[in-house]
Amino acid sequence: MTHRPTTPVRICPDCDGFASVAITLGGRNRAGHLRTITAHCTGCHGIGTIPARVTARAGSRA
Repeated sequence: MTHRPTTPVRICPDCDGFASVAITLGGRNRAGHLRTITAHCTGCHGIGTIPARVTARAGSRA
């Protein structure tokens, strides 16, 4: 039986794998905590990886 390899994943080139970040808004709330929001990468939608693409295209053979 042949082994079907899993498709490799690549690190997202837009965020370099850091898909979600916390950004401070400045200042603190009444309890003394920093006010932050979470921002997700738009390229990978917060996953950090993108599927590997097929390098050979149809018609590109020499």
